[in-house]
Amino acid sequence: MTQKCGLVAIVGRANVGKSTLLNNILRQKISITSRKPQTTRYQILGLHTLADTQLVFVDTPGWQRQPKNHLNRMMNRQVKQALSDVDCAVMLSDARGWHADDDLVVGLLEQERVPTLLALNKRDMLKNKSRLLPQIAELSDKFSVFDEYFPICARTGAGVDTLLDELVRRMPEREHLFPSDQVTDRSERFLCGEIIREKTMRYLGDELPYRTTVVIDEVKEQTDITKIFATVWVDRDSQKAIVIGKDGALMKRMSTDARLEIERLLGTKVYLKVWVKTKRGWADSPEALQTIGLTD
Repeated sequence: MTQKCGLVAIVGRANVGKSTLLNNILRQKISITSRKPQTTRYQILGLHTLADTQLVFVDTPGWQRQPKNHLNRMMNRQVKQALSDVDCAVMLSDARGWHADDDLVVGLLEQERVPTLLALNKRDMLKNKSRLLPQIAELSDKFSVFDEYFPICARTGAGVDTLLDELVRRMPEREHLFPSDQVTDRSERFLCGEIIREKTMRYLGDELPYRTTVVIDEVKEQTDITKIFATVWVDRDSQKAIVIGKDGALMKRMSTDARLEIERLLGTKVYLKVWVKTKRGWADSPEALQTIGLTD
């Protein structure tokens, strides 16, 4: 049987639903989500294998219009690198309206000349459904980079199968790169750290999550329980009290939510201990970024 395999970049501006789409396709959560932008910091591979076709999805960070630190600049480089290596790209935009930052992503796609499908996400939230076809016509007139248009809902999966069918059709003949039962290239240790970071994104205010990150210090696998020790880095001493909360209440809630989700991921009981430490300037430090798995 002839095998087909290709790399597909999922790109788009921040907070448009890229990770939600990938998780829906895989029927498993490998990329964290929140309503806040800049949630995704890492390039993550998601592996979707059908009978003879393997789609290797690259979930990229949202494009940063004005990168403020070394972390943001690295995230932008990850997007550019992903586009230089793939067979096809799926760009997500919001079906409710085009955004100025979408134009920046289109500019990248035009530079790389990658075959691109446009997925108009959140179609279920479009109040006037009759606007969808005229919007597609307008975009088609404005841009030549998009080969096909797919109204979808990444959250529910509506329209996603049609998008997948087109991607399968476009994949080149090539042997599969990964075993058929593998879902991601990332380790369970990495996924545990991302789950903890997701909880900080969801519980903390609008600005503080971007000044925090998570380091998994140690994982001890025992017969009936897995013990995980992690640290949340903050940028300033004053932020530690915010993350911990009064009498440790906020950290307890975040840790409990993270532990329950990690138990579902690992299929075992989990003991989770999380500390909060100050790591000044970590987002601008190549050494600190290397510690959390981001390298130039």
